[in-house]
Amino acid sequence: MSDALLEVWGDPISHSRSPDLHGAAYRLLGLDWEFARRRVPGEVFDETLAGALGRVRGLAVTMPLKERAFRAAGWHGRRAELTGAVNTLFFGAPSRDLPGIAEWDGASPVGFNTDVGGIVRALGELGIDELEHARIAGAGATAASALVALSELGARRVDVVARTPERAEPLVAIGGRAGVDVRVSSFDAAHAAVDLTIATLPGGAALPDDTADRLADAGGALFDVAYAPWPSALATRWRPGAAHSGLGMLLHQAVLQVRIFTTGGLDEPLPGEEAVVAAMRSALMGD
Repeated sequence: MSDALLEVWGDPISHSRSPDLHGAAYRLLGLDWEFARRRVPGEVFDETLAGALGRVRGLAVTMPLKERAFRAAGWHGRRAELTGAVNTLFFGAPSRDLPGIAEWDGASPVGFNTDVGGIVRALGELGIDELEHARIAGAGATAASALVALSELGARRVDVVARTPERAEPLVAIGGRAGVDVRVSSFDAAHAAVDLTIATLPGGAALPDDTADRLADAGGALFDVAYAPWPSALATRWRPGAAHSGLGMLLHQAVLQVRIFTTGGLDEPLPGEEAVVAAMRSALMGD
C-alpha cells in the first residue's frame, strides 16, 4: 500500500498525462505515492470532494472543475485569486511562508493555480521571458491563466479574440487587476501585429483557413496550449518553426504541483529538481 494517494480529476480524464508525470517525479524522489485518474463531472464535484477528505493528499484538477475547485479552497495563491481558477488542491499542512496562510481555517484545502507558472516557465524555455504586446485566442479558464502569465512577462497590452466576444469580458477585469490593457474582438476583426499568440482553444478546434491565416500573419510566435493532436489545426497555419505545443506548460505546471504536494508550498525547489524535471520530461515524451 502506498504512503499517500494523489489524484487528477476532470471530465473527460482518460487522456490525462498527470499520472505519468507525477509518477516519474515521486519514483526519483524515493516516495511510494500513488497517483490515479478519477472522472468527476462538474455536478458531483462537491460531494466527491467531501468524500476525498482524509483519503487523498492532493488533487490535480482539470476542466471543467477549476472554478469549482476555486470555490472549495479555503486559501488561494495570488495566481488563483487573479484568475478565479484552481488546478491544485492540497489537503496536507501548507507552508507557513504562504502569504495570508495565518487566516486559513485549517479545515478546507488550500488552492493554487500552477497553470500560470507552467506557461511562464515553458515560454522561458523558448527564450520568451519578456514582451509588451501579445494576443490570446480563446476566452475560457486557460485564457485567464495565459493573461496572468503574460502580465508576469511584462505585457502591457493583450488582445483577446473570441468567437463570442462577450464571453471575454471577465478577462478585461482580470487585466485591470494585473495591470494589463485587454482589448477584445472577434476572430473576424483586423489584427494588430503582436510578439506572441497564446492559443487556448481545444486541441481539435478548427478555424476557417482565412481566419487562421490572418491570425498567423500578425501573430508572432505561437504557443498553443493544445498538445494532442499535434500539430493543432491552428499550428498548421503558422510559419514553420514558429509554433510550439502545450507540452512545456503541461510539464512545468506539474513540476509546481509536485513542489506543493511534497512541501506544502510553491517556492522551495525539489531536491535535485533538475533531475526530477528531466525524468518527468522523459515520461511525458515516452522516452
